[in-house]
Amino acid sequence: MRYLYVILLLLVLGCKEKKYHSENKVDIPANGSTALGEILEFQKKMNQEFKDPESSPLPDRYRMDFNGLSFFQPDTTYRVVAKFVRTPEAVPFMMPTTTDRKSKEVTYGVAYFSLKGEQYQLEVYQNQELMLEEKYKDYLFLPFLDETNGEETYSGGRYIDLSIPDGDSLIIDFNRAYNPYCAYNKKYSCPIVPTVNSMSVKVMAGVKAFMPGDN
Repeated sequence: MRYLYVILLLLVLGCKEKKYHSENKVDIPANGSTALGEILEFQKKMNQEFKDPESSPLPDRYRMDFNGLSFFQPDTTYRVVAKFVRTPEAVPFMMPTTTDRKSKEVTYGVAYFSLKGEQYQLEVYQNQELMLEEKYKDYLFLPFLDETNGEETYSGGRYIDLSIPDGDSLIIDFNRAYNPYCAYNKKYSCPIVPTVNSMSVKVMAGVKAFMPGDN
């Protein structure tokens, strides 16, 4: 199972797009023991991928001694049910990345929710190339910035993978927030989080900043 939305810059073959995400589309309760179990399973699978030389973004010098990513403690208060307003008239745009490449995205909708007593809205994107592939046709991409960036978490923000919901609500689990691959290895090209998706709160959930030697 893959989670990370990244582009691998292959040194020999040139640029080839690779999408990593969870392909399981399930209805997840916002709270409860099931939610906790799924958060722990998410962490376990991420650690397995990072240890595996076939899927890990880590350079060999870090992967060989890798014992696990640093996560915030699971906290179901960071699982929110958002009102999801689709934006069918949105025009595709080229999202900048950490390299010269640009990613063709469209704002599929806007998620409105409350977190820690404050109201937020975040744009949710759909990649215009990936949507043409059958296995990614329901995939949505939520990048965000928050007050932990540059301290507890990666300075460039984090990502969450989502699926197109059947109705007008969307579960966002910040416990599933992960770092772009370029946080671990500069050979990757990663979408830059739009500033419109900035949150004025510390999101103390998901993957923390990577510090080689701390795992």
